Amino acid sequence: MRPWLRIAVGMLGLFFTLQGVGWLVDPVRAAAALGMPLLEGLGRSTQIGDFSAFFLTAGVTILLGSRPQRSRLLYVPAGLIGGAALTRSLAWALHGADFARLFIAIELATALLLIGAARGLDAAPPRDASTTRR
Repeated sequence: MRPWLRIAVGMLGLFFTLQGVGWLVDPVRAAAALGMPLLEGLGRSTQIGDFSAFFLTAGVTILLGSRPQRSRLLYVPAGLIGGAALTRSLAWALHGADFARLFIAIELATALLLIGAARGLDAAPPRDASTTRR
């Protein structure tokens, strides 16, 4: 068991969950933190609904995946967050969006951390050769 990794993943889950709640309680601030204005009309509904769902789903799934024997759940938010990095890159390459270097780097690092945690948190500890029967 790697308690420091479980704690780091749990803190990441809490951060994402709070981001989702932030979209519900203060969407102007949440939008500004991501470098965008809060839209009007149906755009606002989509923006708040989609971003809240994204961050809440990622955060809650990370929190659940940080629990013992549940680390396989971490592949879900890893795919979600890694997919955001990919689609941000496609927005730049295909549609003239600014290249969001910092956000992409953070999303890739987060996805890789979650994949590593999914593989390592519940792995069986290495066996001590001195206690192995022959």
